[in-house]
Amino acid sequence: MASLIQLSSPDFWLTRACDLFGVNKQEWSYISGQTKLATWSEVLMGTGVYLLIVFGGKAVMKNQKPFEMAAFWRFHNLLLAIMSLFLLLLFAEQLIPNLFNNGLFWSVCHRDAWNTKLELLYYINYLIKWYEFLDTFLLVLKKKSTPFLHVYHHSMTMVLCFTQLEGTTSVSWVPVTINLFVHVIMYYYYYLTALGIRVWWKKLVTTTQIVQFVIDLGFVYFCSYHVFIHRFYPNWPNYGACRGDDPAAIFGCLLLSSYLLLFVKFFFDTYNKRSKKTNPIRSKNI
Repeated sequence: MASLIQLSSPDFWLTRACDLFGVNKQEWSYISGQTKLATWSEVLMGTGVYLLIVFGGKAVMKNQKPFEMAAFWRFHNLLLAIMSLFLLLLFAEQLIPNLFNNGLFWSVCHRDAWNTKLELLYYINYLIKWYEFLDTFLLVLKKKSTPFLHVYHHSMTMVLCFTQLEGTTSVSWVPVTINLFVHVIMYYYYYLTALGIRVWWKKLVTTTQIVQFVIDLGFVYFCSYHVFIHRFYPNWPNYGACRGDDPAAIFGCLLLSSYLLLFVKFFFDTYNKRSKKTNPIRSKNI
C-alpha cells in the first residue's frame, strides 16, 4: 500500500496512468509534425472527414430507419464522463502545487508553467476531442438533430486544442480543466437520460457551459493582452510577459468568443420557446 507521502506526490497518479498505457513520461514530448495527429494536414483532413460523415450520413439516413444503439449510447456517455473526471484529477495533481507555490499569474503566464507533464495531459485531452466526434456520428445514425452549434463546437474544439499545443500557451489549463468539469456533468446527464431517468437540471448544464466561456474569456483575453503588450507596448500597464504564440492567442480569443455568443443564443432560443409554450398568455403579454 502506498504511503501518505507517495500519495501526496504531484506525480503519483500521473505515473500510474503512464504505466497503465505504457508511456514513459520522462521521455515523452509533443513534437510538432512528428507526434501522431500533430500536423495541420491531419487536423484539416480530420475536420473535413468529420463534416463529410455528418452531412453525408444525414443524406444517407434520410430514407433509412434510425439505428437502435441504446446500450452503446449509455456506454459512450458514461465512458466520456469517467475519462473527463480522471483527466481532470490528473490536471489537479499537477496544477494545485503550482498554484500554491507560485501563484495564479505564474501559473497562467510563466514559461515554466508549460512543462512536459502538462503537455502530455493537453495531448490526451486533444485526442479525446477526436473521440468525441463519435457523439455526432451516433446522433446521425439515430436520426437525431445535429444543430449548427453542435457540429461547429465539436469540430472547432479539436482544432482549438491543436493550436494551443502548437502555440504552447500556458493559460491552456484554465479552459481545458473547466471544460473537463463541464463534460463530467454533461456526459453524466446524457448517461442518466439514456437510462430513461428524468433529470431536472438540464438547464443547469447549459448555464454551466455559458459560465465556462465567460471565465475562459476573462483569462484568455488577460493573457493575450500580456502576450502582445509586453512585446509591442512594454510601457503600457502589465504584469510581465505571457507565454504563447500570436496565432494561438488570436485564434483562442476569437473562437471562445464565438462559443459564448452561440451558447447564449442557444440558451435563449431553447428556454424562451419552452416558457412560451407552457405559458402562452404570459408570453404574449411580454
